[in-house]
Amino acid sequence: MNNRSTFAGFITVIIRNDPSASSRTGVTAIHAPITVHYRSTEVDGVDLFYREAGPADGPVVLLLHGFPTSSHMFRNLIPLLADRYRVIAPDYPGFGQSAAPDRASFSYGFGHFADLVDGLLGKLGAKSYAMYVMDYGAPVGYRLALKHPERVSGLIVQNGNAYEEGLGAFWDEIKAYWASGSAERRQVLADQVTLEAIKFQYTDGVRDVTRISPDNWVHDQALLDRPGNREIQLDLFYDYRTNVQLYPQIQAFFRDRRPPTLIVWGENDQIFAAAGAHAYLRDLPDAELHLLDTGHFALEDKLDEIAPLIHDFLDRKIAGR
Repeated sequence: MNNRSTFAGFITVIIRNDPSASSRTGVTAIHAPITVHYRSTEVDGVDLFYREAGPADGPVVLLLHGFPTSSHMFRNLIPLLADRYRVIAPDYPGFGQSAAPDRASFSYGFGHFADLVDGLLGKLGAKSYAMYVMDYGAPVGYRLALKHPERVSGLIVQNGNAYEEGLGAFWDEIKAYWASGSAERRQVLADQVTLEAIKFQYTDGVRDVTRISPDNWVHDQALLDRPGNREIQLDLFYDYRTNVQLYPQIQAFFRDRRPPTLIVWGENDQIFAAAGAHAYLRDLPDAELHLLDTGHFALEDKLDEIAPLIHDFLDRKIAGR
């Protein structure tokens, strides 16, 4: 038998060379692509959108997105994991297809996001999960871990920070805003929600930018430009300081629980420096670390390398737990 197959989730073609098998079953067998479902549900009065795929009884893999995007960043990864895993990828309030309540009546913060994702997982019956954390997904996911450490079956860390070493020069103006909380410092950061800044996040540190779809920053910017959304994002920039304050507790979780961990990090990232990836090994010495020649949104450039690493990790460390 001669098999030609793509990675899990895409069309698979099997060519049978056995004439008798051909006469019985035909020459070619084609398996349909994975179906992704696009759903919304209300959690604590907020409509949360999420993508879901894979077997309902499969081990859960929770995908937590970064700024300035949404579960859209996982659109290509989800089908590659959903052959045997139940994949759930929510949008936080103010992002993607989730509701964006007025900030006058809704608290935009990472603790609140974690509570809402926790409520969503409760509604979906996800009692244990491996977490893929990237950028904002790291503080959301790690706050979940502090609430329910026993539920975390594993970690996949992709440019998601938990150490001071990861906060390089990019963060100087944000730290100045944390220190003063002033309107002047806040206004300086408004440049971070412009099209030029969003495009930078996707393309900086990437060797071949033709691998990056411009749909990414066009899609993200359209959502950032919704009325009131810029102020929501600036609120979150300020609230991010509370995540840094939690780093000692998060690091203690790593040491105490020792979850199986895969680190796949774009080493050219100026937002979260590669030193932040190495720092994980202090508290998770058994973590598997892969530094990739790309930038912040490594999935856009290196999906062909990252997806097999993740699937292999899940198969070895999560599938049988």
